Order: sequence, then structure tokens, then C-alpha cells
Amino acid sequence: MTGGATWLVPALEKVVFERPAAEVVAEETAGRDHTRVLVLTSRSVRSTALVTGIVAALGERCAGVYSDVPVQASAAQVLAAAEHARAVRADLIVAVGGGSVIDAAKVVVICLGADLTEPAGLDPYRGLGSVSDASRRPADEASWVRFIAVPTTLSAAEFTWWGGVMDPERGTKGPVAHPLAIPRMIVLDPEATRTAPLHLVTSTGVKAVDHAVERLCAPVLNPLTEAHSVHSLRLLARALPAVASDEDDLAARAECQAGMAIGMIGPAAGSRVGASHAIGHALGAHSGVPHGITSCVMLPAVLRWNRDACPQRQQLVSSAMGRPGVDAAKVVEDLVVSVGLPVRLQDIGIERSELATIARKTMGDMAIGGNPRPVRTVADVLEILESAW
Repeated sequence: MTGGATWLVPALEKVVFERPAAEVVAEETAGRDHTRVLVLTSRSVRSTALVTGIVAALGERCAGVYSDVPVQASAAQVLAAAEHARAVRADLIVAVGGGSVIDAAKVVVICLGADLTEPAGLDPYRGLGSVSDASRRPADEASWVRFIAVPTTLSAAEFTWWGGVMDPERGTKGPVAHPLAIPRMIVLDPEATRTAPLHLVTSTGVKAVDHAVERLCAPVLNPLTEAHSVHSLRLLARALPAVASDEDDLAARAECQAGMAIGMIGPAAGSRVGASHAIGHALGAHSGVPHGITSCVMLPAVLRWNRDACPQRQQLVSSAMGRPGVDAAKVVEDLVVSVGLPVRLQDIGIERSELATIARKTMGDMAIGGNPRPVRTVADVLEILESAW
């Protein structure tokens, strides 16, 4: 147990579990008297029953659907979405999709609230350090257009107050943050996850495991994060293989959502992630690898590299995942294999010649400072990457 811990209470008001998304969204918008609701989604999700059901439930309150949100959206693409929201006079956004859509919605909220129309306008909001206290609401809070998140994956993007924005020229991605960028409401409907391909659900489920594991192994751990991370791993280790073996098991999907959500108390409690996340951010921006897959290939390698720095914490990981006494890297790797996902960089098309560039980009990611074994040089990152290759 550590002294001086702070548990922030951000501007997320409620999380609804195991209810139909359309029903919940319709209730919330009517109860708050929203009349210009913009549904923000991706092209791949736009025509699904999930989106059409939400639009139908909103009825005349729906101001339209905007679906030009790509994976790894740039500032220009997010600004275009914000401009569309202005044009339709949106008073609420409903983001339906995976992490890219939800991240875009967060940055759209910042663009609308701060009246930003150019990429340079985002500069004061770049980096997590731009938000000194995520529990503080601005004086003009009532004028901000907020959003409801309906996630279709287990990426957990909806539980933070920052969203990633891609810089296509540099091939890097960085956070843009504001206390009101977190959703006002999250709807965890297990049926919504059937919209995404199975491999996307399971790989983002491994990302949820990554969230819990790295926070459990962080240099500074508080009791709140420890309790939530342990239970998160219990649920995910049990439910992810169940979903992989039976796509129609909605109870297992709901358990995955619960495990993912429980594990996301960490940011509010001040717990950090480490090298797996840092490398994952760099790898995703450099090579376009989805962040769920980056966790599949990097988390076991990072656990091996960190083993001597946090042996007791890693045993806690193994125990929480139902395999006490087994090496944590093997426990995670076995889970990834059991759900049919890759565990090596070469299996996802990364050439060995790219590793040095990815290592250099990783050193610029703030998550690297949260690793239990200090990562001091590019050579350290390269050692981890070589282990994962």
C-alpha cells in the first residue's frame, strides 16, 4: 500500500450494463430533452442493426449519422467531424463503434467546446499533462456538447478523458485531453459487440488484460487499482476463451465487458501503464497494427523483460488469471493462443528491419515512464522488440 494516493472522480456520470443500447440512448436523450442528436460512427458500422436501431429509437431527435471516421483519425479528419456537428447544430453526440470512433468523439467534443477549427488549435490540449485534474469541471460546462459511448469492442477507450490523434507526416499518435472529453454515459450492451468481427472483440479483450496487468505491475500501486485489476483479470481470463469458442454466448460477452470496465478504474486512481502500452502506441502508429493485436504480441515480451523487477506482482497476475505458480508471461501468451490470436511480431507482418525505428518512436511515448523496470535507452526497447519478434 502506498501513501498519498488520489482517486479522481471524472465527469463520467453513469455506466449502464446489459441493456439494449437503443433503449438506453432513447431514454437518456428524452430525459435530458436533447433534440439534435448526432450519431458518430464508422463506415463499417453505419449500416448495422445497432446503428439503425439507435437512429430509429431516437426518431425526430436524430440530427443524422456521420460515418467518415477512419481508424487512426488525424486532426483534420476529427475537425471535419466537428464541423459537421456544428452544421447540424448537434446538442449531443452518440458514438457507436470501437476505440477509433470513441477517441474521435472525445476530440470532437473538445473542438466544439473550445470552438476549434484548425489543427493548431488542439496544441494546448495535447498530452495528458494538459489536464492537471480530470475531476475539475470548467465554469462553462453547461454549454459543452457531451457524448454517449456505445462501444462495440473491449478497447476501453470510453473510460478516459483523452483521445488519440494521428500525425500522418510523422507516423506518430498522441493524446488530446480535457476533463469533459470523457463520455457522459457509457452503454455496455453485449449485443453491440456482435457488430464487430470476433477477432476484434477478442484482441481488444487482450488489450483489456494489458490494462489490468500493467497497472497491477506499475511502480506505484494503490489498493483501489489492485482490487479492480485482480478482479478484472479473473473475469477476462474466464470469459475471453468462452467468447472465442462460442460467439453466441452473450453472458460471456457481458462478463468481458464487466472485466474491461472494472479494470479501467486505474486512470482515475492515478495508476500508470508501461512498456507494452508505449510500444503498442508506437507500433500502431508506425505500422497500422490495431492496438488489441499490439497487446497480444507485446505484453508477454514485456512481462518477460520486467520479470525480475516485479516478481510478486507477476505472480499476482498469474493467480488472478487462475494459474498460480506459472510464469505470468506464459499465462498471458497461452491466453492469446487460446483465443486464436498471434503472439509474435513476425506473424503480423513486422519486418526485423523496422524494429529500430519502432524503438526510437517508443521512447517518445509518456507511458514508457510507467514501466516497473526503467526503460532508459532505445536499446532497452529494442531488446523487448527482439524478444517479441
